[in-house]
Amino acid sequence: MKNFKITFLIMVLFLVYSCDLKEEPLFLQEYPNTSLSVNAAVDGIYESLTAYGAKEQRYFVVNGYSGLFTTGKQGNRLNNINNQNLFSLKPNYDADSEQMWIALYRTIMRCNDAIKNIPTVENPDSSEELNFNDAVGHAYFVRAWSYFSLVRLFGDLPLWLSVPTNKDLNREKSLAKEVYSQIISDANTAATLLNGYREVGYPKQYAANMLLAKVYMVLATNSSLSDVSISEMEYWQLAYEESFKVYGSYTLHQDYAELFTLDGENSSESIFELQISQVASNSQMGRNFTPFKYKAGQHFGWLRVSADVYDEHASTYPNDPRIDATFLSQYSYVRDNGTTANVRMYPTNPNRPRFANAHPYLFKLTEKDKTHSNQYDNRNIIVYRYADLLLMLAEISNELGNGQQLGYITEVLNRVGMSPHMGYLGSQEDFRLAIMNEYRFELLGEGEDSHNNRRRGYNYFLNNTILKHNNNPNFKASVDINLSTDPTQVMLLPIPLIELNTNDLID
Repeated sequence: MKNFKITFLIMVLFLVYSCDLKEEPLFLQEYPNTSLSVNAAVDGIYESLTAYGAKEQRYFVVNGYSGLFTTGKQGNRLNNINNQNLFSLKPNYDADSEQMWIALYRTIMRCNDAIKNIPTVENPDSSEELNFNDAVGHAYFVRAWSYFSLVRLFGDLPLWLSVPTNKDLNREKSLAKEVYSQIISDANTAATLLNGYREVGYPKQYAANMLLAKVYMVLATNSSLSDVSISEMEYWQLAYEESFKVYGSYTLHQDYAELFTLDGENSSESIFELQISQVASNSQMGRNFTPFKYKAGQHFGWLRVSADVYDEHASTYPNDPRIDATFLSQYSYVRDNGTTANVRMYPTNPNRPRFANAHPYLFKLTEKDKTHSNQYDNRNIIVYRYADLLLMLAEISNELGNGQQLGYITEVLNRVGMSPHMGYLGSQEDFRLAIMNEYRFELLGEGEDSHNNRRRGYNYFLNNTILKHNNNPNFKASVDINLSTDPTQVMLLPIPLIELNTNDLID
């Protein structure tokens, strides 16, 4: 596995992509289609997803815009610019969102280059043909995943399916509905071409199936985005069929907490995981999301979980081991003068006297090695995992009324010694509310919260995230963000200024 990680470093010697999205990527046009160049192209695509904008800043944006977090970035105070802007669901110009946009479009251009230049065959029978088909499958999958990440946050956006040239530098916005249609096409193509040629650490065709299921779940509950010839229940059925293709091909890792450590890398639960190498200097996740002085050096502690999110988890499952694996509320460190400092956040500090200790840190993204002092770290980042797939099957089954929903949620809860609570044993609506909360309890901070909170539309987001937070009994105006209720602010991010200022086809 370390050999695969180091490939990212070696691959840089071959890549000659421009940093400017308006210039044409040249790699596969400069080098012949050999296994070496094709392998480098695939690794270049995934390396692009580990770039700072596509990973560190993307995690900051999708978590910040979820309505579940606060931040001390740019000032350890409630009224810092991020809490006033992105984290309070009042987005305007935001540098992190802009850099994420650039990074994901750069990734898309690498995918377009591979799709254009690597040949595929209908029935591969040689090692080279299998390699080439699999490579293009990865390009289609990552392009679909990147557009899915963008359209959920920005709505209508430029849809690039080719490599820019000097005569073709801009794209007008395509409707979100058209982007979703392209994502479905790309993901279906990826599922057909991905053949498992590459070693552990690369996603298989099941990742494309899972992506398709997530798309169909969006379309099932958003008629403005869906094909009018396909009904809501037909979309739920499509989501079930794609999810079930994944079911049984993975297993839950025995130790939930270990998933977020080096020991949990590429476990039996991992469906899509970013491969990170400290040697390649392609991850500052540990630095950015580790609390101040929790480890030996390089610690910024960008994310804190809103106190009410912790309260709901703890009240629903008081003895859930996922709580300690998710939240960090106390730790000690040695000051430069040799004395010991004790950090006590909520709920260890229950009074929440000031913003600095009013919310727990997100422990999942924290660097676990307290002796680690490097700016870069070596821990992989899970994007899709099997527990998410099981929760999806539970939700889908509840909508279809096929009677299977309780079995899927039981699989997830059994891993942590929990059992389905009463919310799962009532009506279809009771189950729906319970499973949407379960996504938070299981997956908080892993990149899907912003999407899951909005997936069922504005009214659902308003009642089950925004007002639940603003009206919670523990709310204190001096330490808690008041989330916007304005539908023009809370559902979509504005197109970044860099696109508006350089794209003549967008007003």
